[in-house]
Amino acid sequence: MANKQTFGVIVGNRGFFPDHLAKTGREEIIRVLEAAGYGVVVLSPEDTKYGAVESRSDSRKCAELFDRHRHEIDGIIITLPNFGEERGQVEALRAAGLNVPVLVQATPDRADNMTIAVRRDSFCGKMSTCNNLTQYKIPYSLTTLHTEALDSPEFAKDLAWFAAVCRVVKGLRNCRVGAIGARPTAFNTVRYSEKLFEGSGIDVDTLDLSEVFGRIGRLKDSDDAVQAKLAEIKAYVSTHGITEDALVKMAKLGAVVDGWMKDNEITVTAVQCWTSMEEYFGVVPCTIMSMMSNKLQPSGCEVDVPGVVGMYALALASDSPSALLDWNNNYGDDPDKAVCFHCSNLPKHFFETARMDYQEIIAGTVGKLNTFGTIVGKVKASPMTYFRVSTTDSKGKISGYLGEGEFTSDPLETFGGAGVVKIPNLQGLLRFICENGFEHHVAANLSNVAGAVYEAGKNYLGWDLHWHK
Repeated sequence: MANKQTFGVIVGNRGFFPDHLAKTGREEIIRVLEAAGYGVVVLSPEDTKYGAVESRSDSRKCAELFDRHRHEIDGIIITLPNFGEERGQVEALRAAGLNVPVLVQATPDRADNMTIAVRRDSFCGKMSTCNNLTQYKIPYSLTTLHTEALDSPEFAKDLAWFAAVCRVVKGLRNCRVGAIGARPTAFNTVRYSEKLFEGSGIDVDTLDLSEVFGRIGRLKDSDDAVQAKLAEIKAYVSTHGITEDALVKMAKLGAVVDGWMKDNEITVTAVQCWTSMEEYFGVVPCTIMSMMSNKLQPSGCEVDVPGVVGMYALALASDSPSALLDWNNNYGDDPDKAVCFHCSNLPKHFFETARMDYQEIIAGTVGKLNTFGTIVGKVKASPMTYFRVSTTDSKGKISGYLGEGEFTSDPLETFGGAGVVKIPNLQGLLRFICENGFEHHVAANLSNVAGAVYEAGKNYLGWDLHWHK
């Protein structure tokens, strides 16, 4: 999903501290970032003394440099090899006006060598930098430890975390959701406010199912786009027992959706299924949705736009597929376990093994032959992060909850796509969900990325998030 990420770097310096530390600090952070595969935009020693930021003139040069690269820079790192000039740093940020995440890092002193020639005082300088960032109302992030050496395992972990934060912020601020079809009447739970999402840069484009079916009607079975999608479907999972007629219908649906997304630069989709797709077209859209999600283009059901926004946030953070699930059943009498389920359109990435089947719930109403296309199996054992996004219209804000747990290897005999989750203090989480009126849908990802998603949503997007720990 992610292209190469690039960070703008501000090297702090204050003249009456050992400024040779700014020189070596700049060289070290460039080396660390490039070794980790990131691009770097930073002043050169020809631009300012040691390529650091100290004076107002330095700030202006840094801001101009960042402005020239504004479409490349995903986040900014302030590195403090010594105390640093806090005003120069924040003025550079304000003048550049990039509105991207900012990470503040301070290099530790050595307890066995703190002479005037090598003492950094970055420990103290970091507080002054953060104080000024707060005064200037510039949101920022912190490393796990107050001071961290650039070549330390701690900073490597924090750097990966910050990169994930930047991906989530950038991705959501440029997200275009394709809402395909109308919200099913019976699903009041997926109502939401487009206007609140627009405030975070999340745009919603709509496509009526009549347009989808109309475009499908113009396609021939032999069309190149249909045949290419049909081959992709057959290569995706086992289609044993599925009629060729149903597979061709899925291929036409996929070709139409792909074309519409490309033409309108759609990022993710939320699709009407229940039960218009089955009654008036004759398949479920689950396979096409599963394939999109597996390619890191999340697709959620029942036009659950907030649900797919949560899926996308998790996929951005982890760079791996997300699913939209129901908090669906208790698992025996274990209070910290539950069954998460969908019919299903889960990406095959989630399963131990996956196959195509029919939708057993709807089949009783519309007939088995009209419900081919689900992707079913048992979710594999894995760490997991869950995330629910909701628009709280009464408060005029986007809210949500998130946390981490695991999919277990506990036995489970059921249909659709399902897995057993274990979450510490699950009963407390379920009470929180019910007391605050959250939906039964929840996005999930096979990774531990709650920290990055929380930081992105809470600190940079201004969402009201609860982290269940």
